[in-house]
Amino acid sequence: EGATLVAATPQTPFCIFSASKAITAMVIHLLDDRGHLHVDDRIAEYIPEFGCKGKERTTIRHVLCHRAGIPSIPSERPLELLYDWDGIIQQLSDAAPLSAPGRRVAYHAITGGFLLGEVVRRVTGDDIRTVLEREILAPCGFIGMNYGVADDQMASVAVNAFTGHRVPFPISKVVVNALGVPFEQAAELSNTQAWLSNIVPSGNIVGTANELGRFFELLLRGGELDGVRVMDRRTIGRAINETAYRQLDLTLMMPVRYGVGLMLGSEHVSAFGRGTPKAFGHLGFINNFGWADPERDISVGLLTSGKPFGVRNLIALVRVLESISSAFERRAI
Repeated sequence: EGATLVAATPQTPFCIFSASKAITAMVIHLLDDRGHLHVDDRIAEYIPEFGCKGKERTTIRHVLCHRAGIPSIPSERPLELLYDWDGIIQQLSDAAPLSAPGRRVAYHAITGGFLLGEVVRRVTGDDIRTVLEREILAPCGFIGMNYGVADDQMASVAVNAFTGHRVPFPISKVVVNALGVPFEQAAELSNTQAWLSNIVPSGNIVGTANELGRFFELLLRGGELDGVRVMDRRTIGRAINETAYRQLDLTLMMPVRYGVGLMLGSEHVSAFGRGTPKAFGHLGFINNFGWADPERDISVGLLTSGKPFGVRNLIALVRVLESISSAFERRAI
């Protein structure tokens, strides 16, 4: 069976930035299978007020593939909107896209999750936290891996800390555009009660490294975990269907290979180590990673609480990712 690799202790809950977008995407794909929606439906079919100012033909797929044209929160006070669900949906609905939907790739670090979460709420009548628990987590026996935690569990969550050098301009501007806050404040923000108790679909899944590995083991096994099937194998196939091949991401300012909601590996340049063209998963805030690699038959959960920035840290991180993939024999599938 797949291998789960952990940082810190396997029982320590972390705020898992890497899993949040992947899990939100899989909830959408699951609802597609159940007939509640279709990923090629227009967002405006479910959020009518969104269909204006050039967003009339923006689809769910555009959001999943980071091509919706609204990669950042269109507000001078983005932090105030993070915990105002109706407010952020209204801001996104009123905004004009920065580029025509479908034209350019630009990582939707925060915005995409809220739009997808609102679609889930309008088609099911429940918030995405409830749907995730009912459809995936409870059947598979997950204890955590949902958006935020209860008040009595906050003290057990690993504390994130900024540990690197201050981010220089113009990279600092890129980070603010993506996250809505400076890099140095993002770690601090993730430790607050507001962040850990609300639903932030693109960022505040909380779970252990073992659970992160188990989630990608679920996808690696085609939607079945420990004898319990929660989604069809074709669901995962749709999520990893390639939509961008080394195309420059205008938010991350680097070439990225995307599926429909998940990031994909590559033979040479990959978030999951070299020689991982069949791998799929997601990276998170600097050094949170979760992925599955069918060629090596592994699922990986890599979580650390230090949030560094700098060339030396990046080199060390690449070495860790390379060592994980190189430790397992690659086989043809």
